[in-house]
Amino acid sequence: MTAYNFGPGHPMAPERMDLTARLARSLGLFDLEHVDVAAPEVASDADLQSVHSPGYVAAVRRVSADPSRPDESRGLGTEDDPAFAGMHEAAARLAGGSVMAARRILEGTAVHAVNFGGGMHHAARDRASGFCIYNDAAMAVQKLLDGGVHKVAYIDVDAHHGDGTQNIFWDDPRVLTISLHETGLTLFPGTGFANEIGGPAAEGTAVNLALPAGTADAGWLRAFYAVVPQLVGAFEPEVIVSQHGCDSHRSDPLTHLNLSVDGQREAANAVGHLAERYCGSRWIATGGGGYNVLDVVPRAWSHLVAIAAGRPVPLRTPVPGDWRRYVVEKFGVDAPALMGDEVELWWRSWEVGFDPNDAVDRTVMATRKAVFPLHGLDPWFD
Repeated sequence: MTAYNFGPGHPMAPERMDLTARLARSLGLFDLEHVDVAAPEVASDADLQSVHSPGYVAAVRRVSADPSRPDESRGLGTEDDPAFAGMHEAAARLAGGSVMAARRILEGTAVHAVNFGGGMHHAARDRASGFCIYNDAAMAVQKLLDGGVHKVAYIDVDAHHGDGTQNIFWDDPRVLTISLHETGLTLFPGTGFANEIGGPAAEGTAVNLALPAGTADAGWLRAFYAVVPQLVGAFEPEVIVSQHGCDSHRSDPLTHLNLSVDGQREAANAVGHLAERYCGSRWIATGGGGYNVLDVVPRAWSHLVAIAAGRPVPLRTPVPGDWRRYVVEKFGVDAPALMGDEVELWWRSWEVGFDPNDAVDRTVMATRKAVFPLHGLDPWFD
């Protein structure tokens, strides 16, 4: 999976996957009796073309074979998505992991599945974007639909708007896409506002919380719990697919949110509880963004794996010594000592009332007003 490599200096460092896998293994998560670690397959053209155009897949193959001839009209060979040899196979392998997860859910051989190498949510039907070549999350959703699932909820907690996945299912009433992200006024891709609610055949199935730059755990979690559980309950999905980009962390170099690993763990826990309550626990979780490769990504995604495995790791658990030694030996820096950031995690319930002077509350109310009535919910009281 580390073959998905845009080159030295690119923020999407492949080391983040190696470090996550090593930490999850050191925590004993891969050795649990009920956990199956499976090698991701390379997605077939049929799976890729379930959400991407044949012409786009062909273009990725051409550029992959000859990176000296980029196709910037399709986002291939740009600063964000540099061309590299083997790009098609590397990207299709990440996508294949999410397709395999969906197939295992459909077969009933898994209830939860995690592909932390996935979450490439910016990739559009005809274009690469934002470090994303193939949209594996959308492919997982489509695989579920093609396999007979009637409704899927897609929940995206990356700091960046999940524009690619939203747009692929823009007019499909079977898919509820919910994205909590930093406002497009201050962050790529500049979209994801409350008035983006879905196409004419699917109004209310695109949901966006465009949170102000600087939003921290308390505001982010207040927004999540004021919108997501209510809509998931009203929509009644059969499976949840979630994207857990951890670039919302306060130390991420590309974004302006202020979350902790503790808050990100709470978000993963909340999504898992929604799957348990509404979907018979059926849940596919992917990775996504996250550019503090040493301090944040491995801990956040190991927590995700642990929650999906039903063995949550307490926040004050010491980071295993063998993993910390590996980081020092390979990167020459000290790794975090604990699995959490030692913050006091709290948030105000929406039931305490709407504060029009609070920027987060104004964001929440804009979203509730835009979509709640379309699901039979009252934006003021539900």
